[in-house]
Amino acid sequence: MSLLVVGLSHRSAPVSVLERAALAPEARGKLLQDVVSAEPASEAAVLSTCNRIELYADVDKFHAGVADLSTLLARHSGAGLEELTPYLYVHYEDRAVHHLFSVACGLDSMVVGEGQILGQIKDALAVAQEQHTAGRLLNDLFQQALRVGKRAHSETGIDKAGQSLVTFGLEQLAGGPDVGSWARGKRALVIGAGSMSSLAATTLVRAGIGDLAVANRTVERAERLTQILTEPGGPGAANGLTARAVPMTAVEDELARADVVVSCTGATGLVLAGLVVAAALAEREAPLALLDLAMPRDIDAAIHRIEGAHLVDIESLADASADAPMAADVDKVRGIVSEEVAAFGAAQRAAHITPTVVALRTMAADVVAGEIARLDGRLPDLDDKQRAEITQTVRRVVDKLLHAPTVRVKQLASEPGGAGYADALRELFDLDPQTVAAVSRADIRGDRHDAARERA
Repeated sequence: MSLLVVGLSHRSAPVSVLERAALAPEARGKLLQDVVSAEPASEAAVLSTCNRIELYADVDKFHAGVADLSTLLARHSGAGLEELTPYLYVHYEDRAVHHLFSVACGLDSMVVGEGQILGQIKDALAVAQEQHTAGRLLNDLFQQALRVGKRAHSETGIDKAGQSLVTFGLEQLAGGPDVGSWARGKRALVIGAGSMSSLAATTLVRAGIGDLAVANRTVERAERLTQILTEPGGPGAANGLTARAVPMTAVEDELARADVVVSCTGATGLVLAGLVVAAALAEREAPLALLDLAMPRDIDAAIHRIEGAHLVDIESLADASADAPMAADVDKVRGIVSEEVAAFGAAQRAAHITPTVVALRTMAADVVAGEIARLDGRLPDLDDKQRAEITQTVRRVVDKLLHAPTVRVKQLASEPGGAGYADALRELFDLDPQTVAAVSRADIRGDRHDAARERA
């Protein structure tokens, strides 16, 4: 396993740098293709969220891999390599596995324990599979990370250590955990209709807002969201929610009526400028609460200085969450992560020797077949029953001779430092390297076929 991670997050870089480095959705596929085209990398996946950008790759050269991944990350993002370099972190092999598993459990999130990261990891794997840049290692890694994250949430109280970013942001606006009392009866404007905006709209509706406007570049997506929220059995059906979809051109008009604004779009520029918000406040007496969950930011940071506006954004959320209490369950999750990292490493090392074992057994089967054919030539009078009995006996002898060493070599290979046992087995039995490589390629094709079938 030569897994390499190069990235930056809210823990390593200021929000201003994360904003400039943000990857547009259409840039992710091109980045992955460029990574696997580079000499050191054979697989690649990118995890891009509002507060982290991480590039995962299977590389055959560490230093060249770090250089290439850093350069490509800068080339496809909005920040130069010189600007990114001081904030980049690098993890390799088991440390890289430990990092992703910690991320999946919410230990590395801005709000500890939040579960939304699991969906983002799932999306990262799906994009890599669609681009055909995820092979055996990254498929195994990301699927295991999803299982580890789910295990952490089911076996511990990590959810209690923090809330989702949406809930935490609304609590900052409300001045405490009682978001329901603060939101009840208010009018809300949600800008964007993606996963984060949809979560924000649903959370506000469940908190009791009375009126909701959803603005989106594609109005049809906003209409689908409002329909889901207000249909029978939906979260807004019981409290008589009034919800409507509006075009982005109507945002300024909606600002004059809204009490709460939540924005999370994929725009590369500002969606709400300071002057627009100031103009809306001039037409009203009530204050305006704004929550910006986008990266790069949707809402002008200058609004922090406008009287009557209360803006909570990613930067202020980072400051607030730094002092959030840590639950005792965090230690349990760390234990789960350590246990799962060890198990993943053992499984990968064992899988590394499997093609060699298969090649050895294939060679033994060929030897048996050759000897039986030679026996047919020497003893042509054997009947079918005799020939079958002799064949079965020879196969049993070979299987018994190979059983103990192949089982033992898999056990030894799964331990740290066990990678050399595959080389020793190939050398001792003079196995053809091309045969071993052919087995590996067949396994990888099978993995990709299985992944494609799961997506279908």
